[in-house]
Amino acid sequence: MGRVLHALSFDVEEFFQVANLRAFYPEDAWDEVASRLDIGMERILRLLEEADARATFFFLGWVAERRPDWVRRVHAAGHEVASHGYDHRFLDAVGREGFDDHLRLTEEAIVAAGVPRPLGFRASTFTLTRRTWWAVEGLVRRGYRYDSSIHPVRHPTYGIPGFDPGISRLESPAGSLVEFPVSTLPFLGRNWPIGGGGYFRLLPGGLHRFLLSRLERLDRPAAIYLHPWEFDPDQPRVPASPGKRFRHYLNLDRSLARLERLLERFRFGTMREVLAERGWWDEAPPQEPERSSDGFEAPGSFSGPTA
Repeated sequence: MGRVLHALSFDVEEFFQVANLRAFYPEDAWDEVASRLDIGMERILRLLEEADARATFFFLGWVAERRPDWVRRVHAAGHEVASHGYDHRFLDAVGREGFDDHLRLTEEAIVAAGVPRPLGFRASTFTLTRRTWWAVEGLVRRGYRYDSSIHPVRHPTYGIPGFDPGISRLESPAGSLVEFPVSTLPFLGRNWPIGGGGYFRLLPGGLHRFLLSRLERLDRPAAIYLHPWEFDPDQPRVPASPGKRFRHYLNLDRSLARLERLLERFRFGTMREVLAERGWWDEAPPQEPERSSDGFEAPGSFSGPTA
């Protein structure tokens, strides 16, 4: 078992809510699609219990409203409940004006399930980018303590290439926020993704564990993300494009065994536990959500990341 405590997380969404399949499952028909959430969640919680490991579960508000039982079970098992936004729209689709409601609806669903208000956030598909940097101020105003929405890679949909791959602090006119980005490793002058999701299924299991060991030798805690639908190899197939089918369905039948091997080899905790161990979390009570008079604007200007 490794000496570094890494952060394991799960973005809690249904298989039909992912961006790659959105064309086949329009949002106004989501309630008509049979849920398969139980399949992946049961397998994940069982593995975590057997390994005595903890994780952060970023819940969609839409899911938390309909499945408060899973919000309660995750919390009761000692894991952290955080926010994944309400309906899995990209941040640029939510927009600056709609972001406060996007956060509020998810918070209300989580609190209604009997769980404390979330202090961590992850945007759909890591879409906190230079274009949507206004979200940092929105998160600070609602009392969030950390974010895990930045992917320091080059990608057509998301990413801030060259962004600090370690834990850092984001500044905004409303205050600061800790950023715990998805894990990458530098190679040939670029950050390469090793943090999970499709990369977890694409890379051979042994290679993925080797790369995490490299990160551990740098004394850098990893931020790993997965999804419940990645542990459901029998989910329905749709005739998406070859590229989207490849990214979504690749090696679903191997995810459970690969996670089991990770849990055997590395130490995992919640995002909050890792931040606390690394000195990025104090126990001061978070500020209550607030709104500036015009939504998110504040005096002064902020240019966003320069990396």
